[in-house]
Amino acid sequence: MTARATLSWRSAAQKRRYVRGLDAVEARLESVAWGCPSRLGESCRSTLGAGGKRLRPILTLLCARRDATFPEAVLRAAAAVELVHMATLVHDDVLDHAALRRGRPTVVRAYGAATAVSTGDYLLAQAFLELAGTGSAAAVDVLSAAALQLSRGEVLQRAAAYKVTTSVAEYEERCERKTADLFAAACTLGAQLSGVGPEAAAGLAVYGRLLGLAFQVFDDILDVSGDEDQTGKRLGTDVRDGTVTLPLIFALEARPELADLLARPLLDDPEVAQVIAAVRACGAVERARAVAVGYIEQARQALDRCDDGVERDLLADLAGRVVDRYS
Repeated sequence: MTARATLSWRSAAQKRRYVRGLDAVEARLESVAWGCPSRLGESCRSTLGAGGKRLRPILTLLCARRDATFPEAVLRAAAAVELVHMATLVHDDVLDHAALRRGRPTVVRAYGAATAVSTGDYLLAQAFLELAGTGSAAAVDVLSAAALQLSRGEVLQRAAAYKVTTSVAEYEERCERKTADLFAAACTLGAQLSGVGPEAAAGLAVYGRLLGLAFQVFDDILDVSGDEDQTGKRLGTDVRDGTVTLPLIFALEARPELADLLARPLLDDPEVAQVIAAVRACGAVERARAVAVGYIEQARQALDRCDDGVERDLLADLAGRVVDRYS
């Protein structure tokens, strides 16, 4: 799902506005990737070249005031949130020893762990350099807080590996930190740097957080029900890594005997397939999807706090597209 291709534009002029905005953000990302020489630069360009939905940048643009040209500060912020996201993907692949990302070899597989760690560090540093160019200390505070929560979320996930007693509340807290806080930051930065009023900005932050929660639940559902050709990564990665996600929590409630497998590292492929088959058969996927759809509905309701200065219709449409992508 790419926002520029799927959103329901009201006019050609509206579409041009956001396509040009995204093109400007993409140019900033390319400048970062090409600004680093040698092997590190190659790995950065490989990360950028893998593409992505650019969901966080479009959120930043959609949450800016719609009645004026995008300020440079908003374009910088949109690039910054994507750079943070890219950095975390590279670092996560190192920790997970992942071979594929979006159907392509990961940086750690192609260039080694040392280069991958340096690539992630470089992208993270460039994110804050980009944002510092806005001259807004408040904006830097917003992204810093989100980056800190990303790290804390990763620590929570590692600490809870193979913990089959993980609760829904613990899972949600992890998703808040690992995913939802950066979504909320993307929305907040677009609003803050374009002069959106405080009440609307608060509503947009809530919208972003709920959208992020839904996005993470849907992503976790794909790990047990997706098509590897479409997801670009190996099915059952969470099962192998001991990451207890919402579908697995619900499956454990229905099939407690799965705990013996899910608590054990180094499952072989037949055992992983056994877990996936059980998750699909017991209704856990459907229950998890209902939770994600509930988050989407709450996100849309949060937009009621926003005035007509922001793109409420497009934001509501974007939330619906997240559901459609996983249906």
